[in-house]
Amino acid sequence: MFDITDLDILKAKETLLISRNPLRIKLFPAKEKRKYILLGMICLLFEKDTKYNEKEINEILKDVYDDYVTIRRYLIIYEFLARTPDGSSYWLIADQSQFQAYM
Repeated sequence: MFDITDLDILKAKETLLISRNPLRIKLFPAKEKRKYILLGMICLLFEKDTKYNEKEINEILKDVYDDYVTIRRYLIIYEFLARTPDGSSYWLIADQSQFQAYM
């Protein structure tokens, strides 16, 4: 999707993160590439082959950023997570292995 370099990842970490463990962000970026990097980090918080309801997703994301609804929406838009049409069930669709280096 984006040509992401090690420098891009480093800059994102320096400017966007409060901490990496636990993952906590300062702000949600406007730039698409930084958004993608950040969402890649966030997707690592989810278990593959696990179904989540909206409350469970919100509980995970609340610890990451106060505006967890925005994060949840972008995880769907950028296809890190999928959900049923009624929003009752969410699951990870991203290949987490490509984001391990982001942390």
